Amino acid sequence: MAQLTAEEIGKRTKKEKRAATWKAVKQNKACYAMIASFMIFFIIFTVIPVVMSLPMGFTDFNLAQTPKFVGLSNYTALFLSDKVFIQSIRVTLIFALFTGPVSYVMCFLLAWLINSLPPKLKTIFTLIFYIPSMASVYTVWQLIFSGDINGYLNSFLVNLGVLNAPVQWLTDSRYVLGVCIIVQLWISLGAGFLALRAGFQNIDKSLYEAGAIEGIRTKWQELIYIVIPSMKPQLLFAAVMQIVGSFTAGTAAQNLVGFPSTDYKAHTIMTHAYDYGWVRFEMGYASAICMILFLAMFICNKVISKVLGNNDD
Repeated sequence: MAQLTAEEIGKRTKKEKRAATWKAVKQNKACYAMIASFMIFFIIFTVIPVVMSLPMGFTDFNLAQTPKFVGLSNYTALFLSDKVFIQSIRVTLIFALFTGPVSYVMCFLLAWLINSLPPKLKTIFTLIFYIPSMASVYTVWQLIFSGDINGYLNSFLVNLGVLNAPVQWLTDSRYVLGVCIIVQLWISLGAGFLALRAGFQNIDKSLYEAGAIEGIRTKWQELIYIVIPSMKPQLLFAAVMQIVGSFTAGTAAQNLVGFPSTDYKAHTIMTHAYDYGWVRFEMGYASAICMILFLAMFICNKVISKVLGNNDD
């Protein structure tokens, strides 16, 4: 009997894997049919634009004329002559450092606390904390931070004697970034929060019993030795969602402090891309901005995957 070479074994293994994958698709065709509509829209409106932005970043394209290849001119202009872009990098990093880790910890702690409540209260508090990520809450925050004496925050602080006169929270360059960070934290409990809630629900109850036998007595010990190791996939997903949300933040600033903000103090990379893409229609330049943002998020996600990824396999 002829002995198979390593290359032949590898080829056969790949064929077997493809056959097994196709068999699994056939067995679960109803599930794939249900997600087909989402995948079609996701590919058309997300995957294809992301792929197209890479070559577009090397062109001069204004949507009205044929793209003109300009090489690395867009990227050199960004870092050497675009002072607003350099400012937006600083603002984005501040945004990410404050909203990313703080929001991630908030999502986890709130999901942990809610998990200990009775079933009806779990549903109520989950809705309370998740709804701000779905609703447009900017009008309420504009009332709170309004710059006149009728603004809720100004009125409260003046009545307490903390302030002598109203503060222009939404136009004063000293405060606009802090206000945007506060509002972004409030609306950041989105898909990551729900994933962590589901993760707490899916922890095997027998693990708590086994932990009690092994000497685990407090909630903090359960958190460290049972909860966190059991929720690696949900923790990773929530971390990725928070990174994406932090780096792409810009809507809150545009709705609260205007576009552009005072002295560009709340001008993020995403806002800069919006400016060149949908205000100036310089799509080549905007694509270069988006690719830099994409690379930054990709690197951060890789680092988080290394830290929170499951290496037990």
